[in-house]
Amino acid sequence: MIRDVTESDFHALLRLNLESEHFLSPMNRARLEFLQRQAAYCRVVWRDAEVAAFLLAFREGVDYDSPNYLWFSRRYSSFLYIDRVVVDLRHHGKKLGSALYNDLFDFARASGVASVACEFDVIPPNAASSLFHARFGFHEVGVQWIANGKKKVSLQEAPCIAIAT
Repeated sequence: MIRDVTESDFHALLRLNLESEHFLSPMNRARLEFLQRQAAYCRVVWRDAEVAAFLLAFREGVDYDSPNYLWFSRRYSSFLYIDRVVVDLRHHGKKLGSALYNDLFDFARASGVASVACEFDVIPPNAASSLFHARFGFHEVGVQWIANGKKKVSLQEAPCIAIAT
């Protein structure tokens, strides 16, 4: 079941974020509360009586300081930016990420958004993320170095038309 995040989910979201922090920016409770207030989309997959995955995304024009979000803000007048998607390691391979992306694309289309934006690491490489995003029609529209030159990201965009399985 996919549903909106509630405050009772915060502990699980922070645990999942920490589990995947090598791909994500750090997040404490105060940061999560701030991000949830700014988010256009903040939903979880509820499976086996627990949060098994979550996705956080922002529309243009919000008060968010991510260098990747800001990159898209300078170039796109309308977009939905995927800030982070995390699937519990115990639930990998169950297509929960795909379920969240399909739900997000439905949300984007219903909101009149023409494209969805995201990024993933290319240095160090994240091949699994590259393959996953290609299935949803994402293509590279730019690159940038972040984290004080420690990571290079591929900035990606996808039209709100394709649905992958």
